[in-house]
Amino acid sequence: MHNLRHTIYDWLIENGIAADTAKYLNMIILLVGLLLIAFIVDYVTKRLLWKFSSSLAKRTKTNFDDILIKNKLPRNIAHIIPLMLLIEFVPDVFSDFPYIENIIEKTLKVIAILLTLRIVKNFLYSVRDYLKTLPQYKDKPLYSYIQVFMIFLWLLAIFSIFAIITSITFWEFITSLGAASAIILLVFKDSILGFVASIQVTVNDMVRIGDWITFEKYGADGDVVEITLATVKVQNWDKTITTIPTYALISDSFKNWRGMMNSGGRRIKRSVIIKTSTIKFLTDEDIERFKKIELVTNYMNNASEIIKKHNAERGIDKSVLINGRNLTNFGVFRKYLQTYMDNHSAINKDMTLMVRQLEPTPQGIPMEIYAFSSDIRWQNYEFIMADIFDHVLASVKFFDLEIYELAVATTD
Repeated sequence: MHNLRHTIYDWLIENGIAADTAKYLNMIILLVGLLLIAFIVDYVTKRLLWKFSSSLAKRTKTNFDDILIKNKLPRNIAHIIPLMLLIEFVPDVFSDFPYIENIIEKTLKVIAILLTLRIVKNFLYSVRDYLKTLPQYKDKPLYSYIQVFMIFLWLLAIFSIFAIITSITFWEFITSLGAASAIILLVFKDSILGFVASIQVTVNDMVRIGDWITFEKYGADGDVVEITLATVKVQNWDKTITTIPTYALISDSFKNWRGMMNSGGRRIKRSVIIKTSTIKFLTDEDIERFKKIELVTNYMNNASEIIKKHNAERGIDKSVLINGRNLTNFGVFRKYLQTYMDNHSAINKDMTLMVRQLEPTPQGIPMEIYAFSSDIRWQNYEFIMADIFDHVLASVKFFDLEIYELAVATTD
């Protein structure tokens, strides 16, 4: 290029071109030629690398090389050779224009730094995409770690670019930033907080990708779809997206439903309020009638015999129903519900299962079913719970009980 530069210039002078004009024409011809060569080298290199990487990807069993191609890593690597070519020969093209040469040289060096960043980012994203295909890494916040690494690289790149532009060494530029460290910390405050939070979230295994979380403060109720350095994205059940600051996961309270999902059961905790005025002791006629209800037949037979024997042994006067031991319709109803739940096919019998009486209220006495469905899927869970309480509500009247309903006064 050095000899060619003078050859073109001399040829222009010999053909009667003025010296100043010859300089500009010489620069333009060399620049066009260099750009054309760089374009051809870039095209050829890109094609060769693409063919080589595609051929290699077909021969290997791993899909990592396929992911590298998908993230355009070979294409960006192909830009290195033509860029080096430009940096090498730009001084010859602009030898007669030192000011322009200085600007172009610095610009190319800046482009080289940015290209390096892009190649590193493509590689890291490829590693992330590959690790996500492995079961043990699917729920890990890999993107957060990549962001941390990229922030440090960007800082180094920005410092290097400023050092190139100001024509001072990199280390001199770094030492001159000591006074500005407080401003830098302020600018990257959220990133630093997010980085610390990401580490704590991962170490303590507080949240994984795919977890169902409820975060009332931010209106989030759904699955975690992404964990980054600054934010956690939650896809709510209505398909909206809620973005939560990562550091909020360690500074505020939220509910993670992973334990329930892993337990194999989803809790049912619901009650019906029974009117207190409908609760009564059972007469012999009531007992005989309730014995016809299959789920409590055995219980009624055994319990009534035990109570009769107890009262007879003690000579208790049963002409007054309250005397001695007695069965109540409320107690038999509770036993009925317990047996019904014990026999229900959709209830997880290995987890807590009980029907209990809660503290009386001004409206009545709540009868609560506390159990876990064996199907944790939301839609199926709602079907199971509705099926149970359809039966509960319909069966109350068979025990001479009533469910409390608020009477609303109407005006004519």
